Amino acid sequence: MTDHQGIQERTLTFAVRIVKLRRFLYDLGGVEKILSSQLIRSGTSIGANVREAQSAQSDKDFLHKMEISLKEARET
Repeated sequence: MTDHQGIQERTLTFAVRIVKLRRFLYDLGGVEKILSSQLIRSGTSIGANVREAQSAQSDKDFLHKMEISLKEARET
């Protein structure tokens, strides 16, 4: 397994868990329902940004996109 495959697999697994958590929180209603909307956006964008980074046009572009992934992970 390469590093790229490892992080892709981990971020996909994380996104699937976020989707399941969102469903649970959404069903609770109230504040949990509201917060779950932001959770799904930030939690699933981590992997998307990692994949974008893998197609970066330069090292600087790669680092920038990975920093966005990190930001989204912290937000989540």
